[in-house]
Amino acid sequence: MTKRIEVLVVDDSAYMRKVVSNMLQSDEEIFVVDTARDGLDALEKIKKWKPDVVTLDVEMPRMDGLTALQKIMVECPTPVVMLSSLTQEGSETTIKALTLGAVDFVPKPSGAISLDIARVKEELIRKIKVCAKASLKNIRALQMIAPIPKKEAAAVAAKPLAGKTPSKVVVIGSSTGGPNALQQVVPKLPADLPAAVLIVQHMPPGFTKSLADRLNDISGITVKEASAGDTLQTGVALLAPGGYHMNLVSSTVIGLNQNPPVHSVRPAVDVTMESVVNYYGPNVVGVVLTGMGYDGSGGASAIKRAGGKVIAQNEDTCVVYGMPRVVVEMGKADKVLPITEIADEIVKML
Repeated sequence: MTKRIEVLVVDDSAYMRKVVSNMLQSDEEIFVVDTARDGLDALEKIKKWKPDVVTLDVEMPRMDGLTALQKIMVECPTPVVMLSSLTQEGSETTIKALTLGAVDFVPKPSGAISLDIARVKEELIRKIKVCAKASLKNIRALQMIAPIPKKEAAAVAAKPLAGKTPSKVVVIGSSTGGPNALQQVVPKLPADLPAAVLIVQHMPPGFTKSLADRLNDISGITVKEASAGDTLQTGVALLAPGGYHMNLVSSTVIGLNQNPPVHSVRPAVDVTMESVVNYYGPNVVGVVLTGMGYDGSGGASAIKRAGGKVIAQNEDTCVVYGMPRVVVEMGKADKVLPITEIADEIVKML
């Protein structure tokens, strides 16, 4: 029998610890090795049990989830899935957790005790299995890269609200490990980038605005969550909102739709890449970053058929080498690069 994935469940609510444990143990591939009531308790039990994955609540007494996460990454590095509330504050904290080394997160309903957390069962089990395969070495390596400093408020305010109509478009797709990877690419793009940028990060509704705001705060280009009717502009990046596919309804106008998920995800990278190719043909640069599955491979193929360029993140810097691996194995990547070199290559390809 294959070794089961051993999980430590951390939550200050005894009820939630029981609910989450029962959900996980309904899957025969997962075994809850123990539970912990706060961050301090979690650190002791991680050192004792050395679990494969930790689920970590954000709001806890004595030591909150973010503090615990930072200590876990230093003292006993272990893949972590955050359980995050759907509030605005919760989504901002979640994005911070992903930058501090959490592999992924699952949104839970607001409130300390909620019966309908059962609705996240399938997503939580799936993400635990992905998390168990994540490269801890690469998570830690990303932590060692100097963080991109936050831009001064005046610099952010001074960004041009509108660029020119673009002749070229960059489409960036990412999944597990993506928020951290995006922070190593988007802020390094110059403010006068001669192209529009579209970003598709696999993420549920309620969290993409916080990610866009975070990227905007540390980037020279403008980054915002896309709205239907937004127009493509040079030096502006639009991030697909959670729960919506993002496409072009004309050569410069963004459309959003809730058509069925593609590759079980919405937004899907392939939808955006294939749509952009229809209008921009060879003038597209596609970038496929860390993530599980094969979303982005269809888009990369479409870009190559049209004469565009494709960059794939290399295995040594991916948290999960899935999406880029498929692109590379299909022979659709012009360049396979570490995350720190991708922004420069995007600029060269334009």
